Amino acid sequence: MRIATWNVNSITARLPRLLAWLESSGTDVLCVQETKCTEEQFPAGPLRELGYESAVHATGRWNGVALISRAGLTDVVRGLPDGPQYEGVAEPRAISATCGPVRLWSVYVPNGREVGHDHYAYKLRWFEALRKAVADGTAGARPFAVLGDFNVAPTDEDVWDISLFEGATHVTPAERAALAALREEGLSDVVPRPLKYAHPYTYWDYRELGFPKNRGMRIDLVYGNAPFAAAVKDSYVDREERKGKGASDHAPVVVDLDVQGL
Repeated sequence: MRIATWNVNSITARLPRLLAWLESSGTDVLCVQETKCTEEQFPAGPLRELGYESAVHATGRWNGVALISRAGLTDVVRGLPDGPQYEGVAEPRAISATCGPVRLWSVYVPNGREVGHDHYAYKLRWFEALRKAVADGTAGARPFAVLGDFNVAPTDEDVWDISLFEGATHVTPAERAALAALREEGLSDVVPRPLKYAHPYTYWDYRELGFPKNRGMRIDLVYGNAPFAAAVKDSYVDREERKGKGASDHAPVVVDLDVQGL
């Protein structure tokens, strides 16, 4: 079973690439972030023609998450129970469902903007709500994973030059502590193998030739419980999908599972 996560940075802008990638990659379930569309605008029709069901949590603007599956899609939950609001709005940043033998969350963690900003405090509150929401799902024999754009680099090695991030978001002790608290609920980091260079970055800024110079970050993560991690046979970052005209600034992270006997 092939599962992937991808911040597409607008699903309407990326639709031709998305459809082609789903066909060529053989992905069974895709966790999507930053749809930048309403639920009515989501391209469920073209995806259905490829054999995929969709579950969407989106209101337009710059957020929005989805699950796209040809392995089943049941027990859909949109949002975080008791999740925090930002400026009075409960943003669409999390969706979960059962896809065949696995339970998956697609999440788009708030950016945080800058340390000390209200959005940074919101980001930490959102992490705590996510931790509480997934706590009951990590135990037991069913494979369970939280995938998405976490907007945090777990270690210094997960950014291209840590010296340039002093005092910036994505690498602060508080953000990394929030990730550690999530892992302590029974999840582990499924680190993909690099297909080029020494480290598997997942995001490269559009500016200043970030991708050609490999000035990247690993912020798109797969956190799985013990049964999920035990079933992993391979994981990699599809850097090819970050190339060319009209690409997202994130690349898909792909995980292959052996689900025989599950």
